[in-house]
Amino acid sequence: MKEFIAILRRFVPPYKKYLFLNIFFNVLAALLTLFSFALVVPILQMLFRIDTTVYSFMPLGSSSFKTVAINNFYYYVQEAMNLWGPAMALALLAIALVIMTAFKTGATFLSSYYMIPLRMGIVRDIRNYVYDKITTLPIGFFTSERKGDVMARMSGDVAEIETSIMASLDMMFKNPVMIIACLVMMVAISWQLTLFVLVLLPIVGVVMGRVGKRLKRKSLEGQTQWGVLMATIEETLGGLRIIKAFNAEDKMKARFHAENGIFYRLSAHVARRQALAHPMSEFLGTIAVAIILWFGGSLILSGHSSMDAAAFIYYMVIFYNVIPPAKDLSKAVYSVQKGLASMERVDKILNAHNPISNPAHPKSLPATTVASAVVFDHVDFSYDGEHPVLNDICLTVPGGATVALVGQSGSGKSTMADLIPRFYDPTSGSVSVDGINVRDLDVADLRSRMGIVNQEAILFNDTIFNNIAFGVKDATLEQVRAAARIANADEFIMASENGYDTVVGDRGCRLSGGQRQRISIARAILRNPQILILDEATSALDSESETLVQQAIDRLMTDRTTLVIAHRLSTIRRANLICVLHEGRIVECGTHEELVSPSAKGFYRRLVEMQALGS
Repeated sequence: MKEFIAILRRFVPPYKKYLFLNIFFNVLAALLTLFSFALVVPILQMLFRIDTTVYSFMPLGSSSFKTVAINNFYYYVQEAMNLWGPAMALALLAIALVIMTAFKTGATFLSSYYMIPLRMGIVRDIRNYVYDKITTLPIGFFTSERKGDVMARMSGDVAEIETSIMASLDMMFKNPVMIIACLVMMVAISWQLTLFVLVLLPIVGVVMGRVGKRLKRKSLEGQTQWGVLMATIEETLGGLRIIKAFNAEDKMKARFHAENGIFYRLSAHVARRQALAHPMSEFLGTIAVAIILWFGGSLILSGHSSMDAAAFIYYMVIFYNVIPPAKDLSKAVYSVQKGLASMERVDKILNAHNPISNPAHPKSLPATTVASAVVFDHVDFSYDGEHPVLNDICLTVPGGATVALVGQSGSGKSTMADLIPRFYDPTSGSVSVDGINVRDLDVADLRSRMGIVNQEAILFNDTIFNNIAFGVKDATLEQVRAAARIANADEFIMASENGYDTVVGDRGCRLSGGQRQRISIARAILRNPQILILDEATSALDSESETLVQQAIDRLMTDRTTLVIAHRLSTIRRANLICVLHEGRIVECGTHEELVSPSAKGFYRRLVEMQALGS
């Protein structure tokens, strides 16, 4: 329960008003329940003529409040019987019972009415917190986590929190109030019998608690396996073309069926244990009732109790009224245990450490349109702390210059580029922009100076206008069109069905590769960055598209500091400096002419010769 209380402390404060209203109406409903059942006693006594006492009115202060209230209640019932007869008095008591029950059910409805904004609001907040955390976590976090599992935590686990923990909130607040109110009344009727009940009930609670703990453990395993399933589905949808091309449908089916079988067994185990909650609580409750009937009846028969038969029946009615909320409370405890397992998985995201954070007192880059200089100073980097990716990188990219990075796959080119916008931080050494270490800059300010065009054009399932204007506030259609013209994109955009309002589809699937890339270039142009990072921007295009995209890139690179990563060496001939990386180190630097001169015998010349042979 400590974990449940911790969750309430984290998420309930914004909804205190609704919580207080819920508790108020729960208390009111409990009191109305007790007093409506209190009418049963005089009804029974009138029907069976048990009480023949003649009552007289007692003023307040003449005895204890309890004694005065009971005496005067019986006095007015007696007077009603004398005036209108027993049948009419019985009818009036029955009407009073109906009226009090109407008020009770109304209070019960209002308690649930005010719980709904709290429940739904907390779930909304958790979804917002998870999404916000996902967008702020560094890219490195998602290299160690499966995207499908992250999606499972945000969808399945949050849904489980909603159906398990939040759906139980009403029961968790309403049922204890009802149980406490009933126990107080039971003590007032017979403290001896209630003391016996209080010894008996914790034994039942211990039995239920042990089953609940095992339920949480199995629920955690089940939700983890659900993440595995989601990851497999995500991989299947993303790699469907390869699966079909290699006739691997049966292999993927077998893998999914095996994982789904594990999830089925875990889910069945959890469902069976959860289904056990109600029958077990009913069985244990019946045992408790039987024992109390025996013990209470023995007290009355032996003369050791001041209760008469009517009072004992009222006592048992109250006790029976304790059993349903106790059952609901036990079911809520089971549901909460199941939801806590999901909350634990969600917390792995919410509590994840983000090493890419703003400094306490960030420095500011100068507000200038002059292209920024970038310096790598003895930079080392490793993703896992054990296997180095970059070793002692020293490189200066002058403002307005174009520097190209070439080398075999895995040599560290893209990693170098990722260090500039602080997608990762160096293990040692520093990266600086205009003489300021990027760690000392505000992350948003740093990235606002940059434009990035990747090999795979990343577009969103939105209009062309919104994709180009992405990240630029209040962009006008004229500005977007001007950027598209520079990117050689305006012509095909205007020829599309709805022009700039055309929806590009999932990841831009309705456009060709060249069209997607030109839109991503237009997006970078609109941002007017001082630093431009081109990561294999033309390598996946056909010759015609490459020509159009390269023209757009040439315009984009004008008067900007540009870092180009390329396998096609023809695209970087005009670079001011070409750096060759091999196994995480810069092994050569120079212009194209210098690196291919007859005296050069290095990696770059071999790469040029290999590409010449390949063409």
